[in-house]
Amino acid sequence: MGSCKGLHYNASQKFKCEVLYQDKLVAECFMDKNRLFWASRRGMLELDIILQTFLENTYDELKPAEQALYQGLLGCEDQDLFAWLMGRKEPENKGTATIVTIIRDTQRVLAR
Repeated sequence: MGSCKGLHYNASQKFKCEVLYQDKLVAECFMDKNRLFWASRRGMLELDIILQTFLENTYDELKPAEQALYQGLLGCEDQDLFAWLMGRKEPENKGTATIVTIIRDTQRVLAR
């Protein structure tokens, strides 16, 4: 638990995402918004709501490096994502912790 694999998709090179490996951005991520929405759909309704709301309202305002962190986050296990986004645990990976904090802060602002 606690590991994120990143996203890889090679059919016609629609997107390539080898995001984080040992706290380093390995490669730029290229993923269109429609694919991000699909990748943001998870097995838990709570995660779907959090991630898709973030994608709709905040993602476009992020710096490219932060967008890459979000794309890397999508490679994480649902149980880990849920624990991190609910504040029950903190990610060990520095980049993952950064994007989780951004998502949580955005949730607080939107909840007002």
